[in-house]
Amino acid sequence: MIRARDDAGSVLVPVRAQAGAARDEVVGEYEGSLKIAVTPPAERGRANGAIRDVLAKALGVRRSAVTLVSGVSSRDKLFRVEGASSVDVSRLV
Repeated sequence: MIRARDDAGSVLVPVRAQAGAARDEVVGEYEGSLKIAVTPPAERGRANGAIRDVLAKALGVRRSAVTLVSGVSSRDKLFRVEGASSVDVSRLV
């Protein structure tokens, strides 16, 4: 189960990143985090931007509604998504 937390009109989503994948997609759950695979490599923030795009599209929000809170250079990240809830995140898996 994804450990997403609702927070004042937004949701905090723990993400496990997989950079350099064959395609951009939500893979599933990994130890309580939403696992997202993206094609760009993990250099100069390119993978973070791609993860942001995948999250926005999957949750049906604008790209600007998705913000990286922590984990800039880590595989384990935390994103804030405005206009979404933990229920929306759980539907992705």
